[in-house]
Amino acid sequence: MAVLKQNEEFDADSIREKVIGIASDMVMHDSGFHFHTTKAQLLYAPSGCMTVTTSDRQLVLPPFRMLWIPVNETHRVNFRNIVAYRSIYFDECYAEKYMSTSLRVLHVNPLLKEIIERICFWEWSELRNDQVNLLNVFWDEINGAPEEKLELKIPQDRRFKKFSEEWTLRYAMPPMLKDLAEKTGAVEKTISRIFKKETGLSYQEWRQQWRLQRSIELLVEGNSIGEVSHILDFSSDSAFIDFFKKQTGSTPLQYLIKHSNIFTGDKRDWIDEPFQTLSRF
Repeated sequence: MAVLKQNEEFDADSIREKVIGIASDMVMHDSGFHFHTTKAQLLYAPSGCMTVTTSDRQLVLPPFRMLWIPVNETHRVNFRNIVAYRSIYFDECYAEKYMSTSLRVLHVNPLLKEIIERICFWEWSELRNDQVNLLNVFWDEINGAPEEKLELKIPQDRRFKKFSEEWTLRYAMPPMLKDLAEKTGAVEKTISRIFKKETGLSYQEWRQQWRLQRSIELLVEGNSIGEVSHILDFSSDSAFIDFFKKQTGSTPLQYLIKHSNIFTGDKRDWIDEPFQTLSRF
């Protein structure tokens, strides 16, 4: 196993074992775009929230979601607050027996959470019988895990490259359409046409999806409804709650209580106390 420090180098492709787990508590991390040539990767954070960007989309990973990253899939991992980082790498031939070769966001149940934690702290060595048995349970659970579809296509037009980078890193929030037109020098109709063509959404719809992803991050990081509403420029707390419910079918509180067993195992603890978030590859 490897418990990694903040800036410690790690190259999964250079390690011969077919299952490799790593763990680290990190803060303010940006892996940069990279890919693994011989290993598929399972990425998960039991505490905190990660943003993952591929060549064409952006995904948010709170503690109730994990990401399966196939071999040679270019990706970038970002987080701004403290995150308990967990990652498991599987040899390509071994992984192909159990999982598809496509990028997948999956729901994490309490059993999967505990199995992932166990694997991430294994010694790197030949698998023992008990470890093989646990991996069999792991593959059964992961193949039965519901797939999550909350992702955001990233526009590729060069006029938005600088802005997309700022939005990905959370340095700025996508502005209103008229303000983006002023910043880019492109007329509103042109922006709308490009976003519809490249993301499948109008700019206004795309901006709302970005705000939804960001709101989930902020809530998981322990921000209050009022703080999230203010950060994301909603006119009021109730306007944010209505928006969130329209997008997810639940209020922010209902949404997080639904997944609270992943965070604490006890809903009462979560309701009474803010999340204790912990803190690249």
